[in-house]
Amino acid sequence: MISIKTKEEIEIMREGGKILATILNEVAKAVRPGITTKELNELAEELIFSYSAKPAFLGYGGFPASLCASVNDVVVHAIPSGDKLKEGDIVGLDLGIFYPFHNCAGCFMATNCGPEKKTEGFFTDMARTVPVGKISHEAQNLIAATEESLKIGLEQVKPGNYIGDIGFAIQEYVESQGFSVIRNLVGHGIGRELHEQPNIPNFGKKNEGPEIKVGMCFAIEPMVAVGGYELVKTEDDHGFRTKDKSLTAHFENTVVVTDKGYEILTKI
Repeated sequence: MISIKTKEEIEIMREGGKILATILNEVAKAVRPGITTKELNELAEELIFSYSAKPAFLGYGGFPASLCASVNDVVVHAIPSGDKLKEGDIVGLDLGIFYPFHNCAGCFMATNCGPEKKTEGFFTDMARTVPVGKISHEAQNLIAATEESLKIGLEQVKPGNYIGDIGFAIQEYVESQGFSVIRNLVGHGIGRELHEQPNIPNFGKKNEGPEIKVGMCFAIEPMVAVGGYELVKTEDDHGFRTKDKSLTAHFENTVVVTDKGYEILTKI
């Protein structure tokens, strides 16, 4: 079942989304040759707790960090490491928070485990792919196309449209740029849980899937590859990389459906 958020719930998600966007912007500004993704994760965690929020990903499905930092051919869900980023890399920064956070009995997992959080807490989720120093022309085009595909997908978020309209628009644009959309990872509904219904693929057909209605909240996240869309798991069993080792990029925003279209919640 797809949940419809109230005005009060949307306002909480709007507050959390602004905090998340502020944090991810600071993490993105810290990206440079020589920094490690582990250091970026530490910065993200420090900022999250300073805003009375809680990491959404820490402990989720056994994930041991707060930030997913996926480099080059790794699409998503990479565990931050001590490896230094190099000039010419591109890194996908995927971050989610639970806000507001009321610590119950020392619980630091982002779950709706207490009555206070059931009443007040909501998730938001976003991602950006950023360059590490000077990058190739191909990498620049990939990042630009992926970011643009998110904007194009969002244009289909309006009452009376269908989930398939979003994926169709993203796929059509991405493939027109000579790239491919990842097919076995999807966007999702979001709110009291990090992943809610519906799933939102980055490919599809018009007028298919659930109807979009006012008050629904989605995390829409195009994932795009230079080469093929087939994926394999990384050695840590959390991340996914392209089978042909081609470059990938990832952009994501949390949005709410309004009577006129949509509002991006993950913005400053």
